[in-house]
Amino acid sequence: MDMKAKLVEIVADYREIDPSEIKTDVPFTKLGLDSLDVAELAMKIEDEFGLTIDLSPDLNSIEKMAAYLETLK
Repeated sequence: MDMKAKLVEIVADYREIDPSEIKTDVPFTKLGLDSLDVAELAMKIEDEFGLTIDLSPDLNSIEKMAAYLETLK
């Protein structure tokens, strides 16, 4: 499974929605997530991949987060 698909799965599970409803190129806020939600998701992602994420405002979509995580592998 690629990084973007895994992030879609994590966000869908967190929001309790169908993964097909998630657009990967829109900001997290458009997915109904606030900064606290994003911080909680970051912790889930860190646990899932065994990585440490340095959150920044630039990581505001699934596509951007996936690209960032790929650089940490």
